[in-house]
Amino acid sequence: MTFKQKKYQLIKNALSYELANFIFNYFLLKKDAVQYMYENNIVHDTGMLGTWTDEQVPNTYSCYSDMVMETLLVKMLPVMKEHSQLNLIPTYSYARVYKKGDILRRHKDRPSCEISCTINLGGDPWPIFIDPTGSDNVDYKTRKILPHAPKGEKVLLGVGDMLVYSGCDLEHWREPFEGDICGQVFLHYNHVDGKYADSNKFDTRPMLGLPSFTKTK
Repeated sequence: MTFKQKKYQLIKNALSYELANFIFNYFLLKKDAVQYMYENNIVHDTGMLGTWTDEQVPNTYSCYSDMVMETLLVKMLPVMKEHSQLNLIPTYSYARVYKKGDILRRHKDRPSCEISCTINLGGDPWPIFIDPTGSDNVDYKTRKILPHAPKGEKVLLGVGDMLVYSGCDLEHWREPFEGDICGQVFLHYNHVDGKYADSNKFDTRPMLGLPSFTKTK
């Protein structure tokens, strides 16, 4: 079944192993270098270095709008258009290096993530779950999952594989990570002709590649 039929689709080998592995090792080096700079008080943070303070996955390294990931955001645009059969505009990228015990809680995304993908860059396997029903099963005040919530579809990504999904429509999540390390990047897009196309262009930044503090809202 296609993305158009079910609002999500697994794309095998969307990135070559070589490119995914290169980006994975680049991001690990960046994580270690940034950690060293923080620990030795040699940081002049402009929002481009990354953080361990993301509330969604605490104490895990993440980076909004890393330059390499933003380049990948543009590179994958034709692939996203082909498989979604939609005319899309890139909004932003977000990457993490997950550690043992991490959880990505069940959720739907904000408007900048109308059509998204997650790509496995490397490390230990960690499946993502997606609820194809489109129902709302989370009390967002308490973050508790409601009784009888659908179990969802389990999708295991190999290195370079990509899951395309409608992030605002379908709940998605990851159960506690049992491996040691996993690198993933999220690439987010909006409909060119959708209600957020103009007001939300580039996640309200002047251009791609800029840090989050340049957003106008």
